[in-house]
Amino acid sequence: MSHKALEQAALNQLFLDAHTHNIWTDAPVAEELLRRLYDTFRMGPTSANSNPARIVFVKSQEAKEKLLPTLMEGNRAKVMAAPVTAIIGYDLHFYDKLGKLFPNAPDAPSWFNGDEKTAFTNAFRNGTLQGAYLIVAARALGLDCGPMSGFDNAKVDELFFAGTNVRSNFICSLGYGDPKGVYPRNPRLSFEEACRIE
Repeated sequence: MSHKALEQAALNQLFLDAHTHNIWTDAPVAEELLRRLYDTFRMGPTSANSNPARIVFVKSQEAKEKLLPTLMEGNRAKVMAAPVTAIIGYDLHFYDKLGKLFPNAPDAPSWFNGDEKTAFTNAFRNGTLQGAYLIVAARALGLDCGPMSGFDNAKVDELFFAGTNVRSNFICSLGYGDPKGVYPRNPRLSFEEACRIE
């Protein structure tokens, strides 16, 4: 199967013109769009098709009020104003679902379930990958994103993941951003500073 490179406009929307948003319009984000978002980003690759990400889409006023005290002061107003904020977590017991997700290797759960360190490393790495896929997929579907890590993970876990094996990683507000809240683009490292070809 051959693929053509995306048009420049698509690359601009996904990366080159995209910014982290801090101010939001009042345009709502429908549940159907959130379902489409998940159905899109879940197709990104993870080790052993493990799919450890677990997402809570904080949409209702009640849920926002629950999330509010876990946030650093500088993040509170923008999260409360966003139509939706996704809590991106990872399931430390992701291997319990490998019988369904990776049936071509029936012994796959045993690769992880006897070693907490290996399970954590794979859950965190692949859950983080899926969080990045969420951002790219959201932009592809016309949403703006405001990813952040300024919150109390332990409090979020207690309030949203109590009684589970899921731990929070980062959060990402979703909606339709107001360009007035976009900061100027900060520098990025050059190819020469960050890469080498051997």
